[in-house]
Amino acid sequence: MISDDSRIVIAGAGSIGCYVGGCLAAAGRDVIFLVRPRVEAALRQNGLKIVDLDGTEKLVPPERLALAVDPAAAFEQADIILVAVKSGATEEIAKLIARHAPSTAIVISLQNGINNARVLHRNLPTGFTVISGMVPFNVVQSETDGAALIVRRTTEGTVLIDDKPGDLADELSVQGLDVRHSPDMQGVLWGKLLMNLNNAANALSNLPLAKQLADRNWRLLLADQMIEGLNVMKAHGIVPSKIQGVSPGLLPWILRLPNFLFRIVAKKMLNIDPRARSSMWEDLSRGRPTEIDYLQGEIVRLAGEKNVAIPLTQKVVGCVKQAEGKPLRSHSVEEIRTARA
Repeated sequence: MISDDSRIVIAGAGSIGCYVGGCLAAAGRDVIFLVRPRVEAALRQNGLKIVDLDGTEKLVPPERLALAVDPAAAFEQADIILVAVKSGATEEIAKLIARHAPSTAIVISLQNGINNARVLHRNLPTGFTVISGMVPFNVVQSETDGAALIVRRTTEGTVLIDDKPGDLADELSVQGLDVRHSPDMQGVLWGKLLMNLNNAANALSNLPLAKQLADRNWRLLLADQMIEGLNVMKAHGIVPSKIQGVSPGLLPWILRLPNFLFRIVAKKMLNIDPRARSSMWEDLSRGRPTEIDYLQGEIVRLAGEKNVAIPLTQKVVGCVKQAEGKPLRSHSVEEIRTARA
């Protein structure tokens, strides 16, 4: 039975994990963050500041933050585990949950990609409830010396989870974090993956999201990738859900509009904080591996099964892989389009 007293563990205290967990902690929920030592030191010293899209700020002081570096300490009394690690770490976190958490725990994936809930389910013993989830908004993290760690929401959206009764969604909804049930989470995840195809373009452009989307050349690059993705999905009988109320089939057409029309038609899409950048940009800027294999990589894998041509998607994957582990630099659209796949 889920209640306000349920112990919620944030497994993956990055930008999304800190924002979601911070909103829950600020609302008085019993939250513990599984953190790396570097993040633990910052949070213990100055606390966590959560900034909503409308500029509303909430500060959770250090004394109100429950932090654990040891997975055993984090998971031992877990009722709900919100998984926010990168997709490549899903199997590893599942094994830690299996080793240390009670089998009655509810495990919710709030990650990018399509198959994380399946990976969790495959690596957890009988008893655990595994639920798919989707976080549609972007969060930017600021690490400032002598001040609280700041996580700032920069785009709109409602968190969706595969919670058929809806009780869990209600329990997790607090100020700054609206959570609702979706009856078609696989469709939602495929729709989100289409939007996440822009993560790579944003990272390679080295531009803020708002500035990148204002440039029609970058939008055309995204539109052409979406067409390839939609062709692959159609070949497999996959139907992605609407994105921000828009049919996925219309998105490439909208992205191709001239700038003045795009600003009118896509006003909601452009409601972005000027500081917003994609999580893949953050990974490249910090020299970390990206999630390209779990975004464009899913399109590449499925295209191979049905022999669907996706030349641009393959070029984008190649550009990102070449950029990983190297100093961040700005790519041009022409450079990506003419790259060798």
